[in-house]
Amino acid sequence: MTDMVERDRFVSLWRRYFGDAELPFAIFYSDKPSTDPEVARSKGRCVIEMLSSVRDGEGLSIGPGSSLCGGAKRYCGFSAEAPMRDFDYFLSTGIPGKLEGERYKKSPDIVRESSKYSPAFDAPGEFLNFKRWDTLTDDEEPEIVVFLANQDVIAGLFTLANFDEVEPNAVICPFGSGCSSIVYHPYHELESPRPRCVMGMFDISARPYVGENVLSFAIPASKFERMVDNMEESFLSTDTWNELYLRMQKRG
Repeated sequence: MTDMVERDRFVSLWRRYFGDAELPFAIFYSDKPSTDPEVARSKGRCVIEMLSSVRDGEGLSIGPGSSLCGGAKRYCGFSAEAPMRDFDYFLSTGIPGKLEGERYKKSPDIVRESSKYSPAFDAPGEFLNFKRWDTLTDDEEPEIVVFLANQDVIAGLFTLANFDEVEPNAVICPFGSGCSSIVYHPYHELESPRPRCVMGMFDISARPYVGENVLSFAIPASKFERMVDNMEESFLSTDTWNELYLRMQKRG
């Protein structure tokens, strides 16, 4: 359950240290949708494209019946199948006269080998829900918290993620689709005794749906709670951070 006091506490701290920077959204699975799943069917097939309404404060629930692309179905846990037929060629060289390749990988062999590092993911609930942080209700439990932000905000989150860590890899940046960077990879971190943050939105196909200076930063809920608790004693209260804070406010 969402602790409404803690929800509002984060908003207050965020405004203090990050000003008007965009609030994050929470992701969580459930067996009942948090909003009308029919709405998702009118928003296209790309999860990243759908996020514009979530960023504006509108909830979104998608499920196995939603009109998602093959990649989103797999990386959101609704299908164990390959994203599409001849996916190994689609992601690499293509097939002359038959299929245009994206050329994100050098060869089909590399795609096939790399797929071993991305096993199928089973959705832990029938519906995948997206809610902006300040719109969460007390019966909704965030599992992943995702920021879509510019470089200064990402730098602040990255440094805060490492604040209480000994090892230097508290943040990872795995290759993958836009939806895999905010759903698939962060959900695998939930199973780790030391959940790491996932930086992403480097997917060339997904980038047209976010701002030109925007990246994603996805945080498992337990890690997010620690980061929030650390905010007041961290670098965020220093003059060094204040320089970036003032720059962010000028940027508007």
